[in-house]
This record gives sequence, structure tokens and C-alpha cells, in this order.
Amino acid sequence: MEWYLKVMNDNYSNFSGRARRKEFWMFYLFYVIALIVAVILDQALGLTWDMGYGVQSPYGWCYLLVGLFHVIPFLGLHARRMHDVGKSGWFLLICLVPIVGSIWLLILWCTDGQVADNAYGSNPKIEKEAA
Repeated sequence: MEWYLKVMNDNYSNFSGRARRKEFWMFYLFYVIALIVAVILDQALGLTWDMGYGVQSPYGWCYLLVGLFHVIPFLGLHARRMHDVGKSGWFLLICLVPIVGSIWLLILWCTDGQVADNAYGSNPKIEKEAA
């Protein structure tokens, strides 16, 4: 939970620096949990959207608000994660390449960051251990 709060409080709109794998995946875990809770709330409160022709969406206003609240920190964290592996934050656009782009992005998310300092800053793993 501390990693999620670190991103939401300290790095809400921070697109510079580096982010460790642990920070990335812990934020992602709590983000998905928040989305699941939002879907459950939408279902329980009846806030889901009618798609027409008798089709009911499982998503609603709570899901939309949670998603919008996380857009900026989500993009900032992704950019900082790319910085940790030595890529520009713009490298996120590789996901626009069908299938291959998403797979390559997933591989980069799972790759350990560069051990040495790079153009985006010092290694956050070493900084954490030194503190």
C-alpha cells in the first residue's frame, strides 16, 4: 500500500526520474483492486449504464471516476518505469502496434532497471537500500 500512496501523493504528476518494478507492480495491483471495488459499487448501487437493446454495462460512474482519478499518475508511473529501463517515456506508444507492441511493453515492465545511473537519474533500488 505504501507504494500506491507514494505514487498518488509524492509522484502524482511526476514524469521525470525512475520507478522500480516493485513500485510499478504494487501501484498496478492496488489500481486493479480499486477498479474491482468500483465495479462492485456500481453494481450494488445500480449506477451501471444501459447500452440499449436490453444490454447493461457492468461499468458505471464509480468506475469512470476511479479511472479518471488515476490517469495522470498512471501515465507518469509508466513513463518513469520506461526511464528505469533506459527508454524514453514516449516509448509507451509502442503499445499502439497490435499484439507485438503490448507484448514488448509487458517485457519491459518486467525487466529489471539499469543498475548504473542513466540519463533519467540514479538507480532507485540503490537509493532505497542506502536510506
